[in-house]
Amino acid sequence: MRFFSKPVFALILTLTAAIAQAGPLDAISSGDASAGVKAALAKGADYAVASLGKDNGFLGNSQVKIPLPGYLQNAEKGLRMFGMGKQADQLIETMNHAAENAVAEAKPILTESIKKMSVQDAKGILTGGEDSVTQYFKRTSTAQLTQKFMPIVKAATKKVQLAEQYNKFAGKAASSGLIDQKDADLDSYVTQKAMDGLFLMIAEEEKKLRDNPMGAGSDLLKKVFGAL
Repeated sequence: MRFFSKPVFALILTLTAAIAQAGPLDAISSGDASAGVKAALAKGADYAVASLGKDNGFLGNSQVKIPLPGYLQNAEKGLRMFGMGKQADQLIETMNHAAENAVAEAKPILTESIKKMSVQDAKGILTGGEDSVTQYFKRTSTAQLTQKFMPIVKAATKKVQLAEQYNKFAGKAASSGLIDQKDADLDSYVTQKAMDGLFLMIAEEEKKLRDNPMGAGSDLLKKVFGAL
């Protein structure tokens, strides 16, 4: 029987423990891991844009439907009491349809974000939290989405000539601390809500993928996310 010195024996024990602790993810190549993460990002983007970037995508979805902000919801109740419900409905419909039109244009920006993903980004997504796919998109595309969405939203609100009235009323409410300053501009408010809805839908798809990778419909996604 061969006996090892204490230092050598300790090294063997360390290596054995490391091998035992290595998870299935360690067996996946960096190429497959990166490709799997890109596929997951594309899946989330496709789902979000298809779900929201259509007629009534926002308006018909209670999770993302855009309401009047804070204090102005009370004003909406007042409008309805005095028979001005049509005006309130028009503003809400305009905001939501503007968000739908904006999100419909999000795909190229999200696709570019996926293309720019580094190996380090992929590693962070795989070993990060449950919403790391969503957070990656937020970090890499928020500025571009804001720039893209804002003109689309402005064009929609301008058609019904409500933005100026809203901004005047909301500006007073914001200066009094009744609503957040960021919500005092209609176009900025709708743009932010459009992005919030987009990221929420991406998060939903990410959760489904992580909870049930075997149902992903892609061998690569099953292989990579099934190893987590």
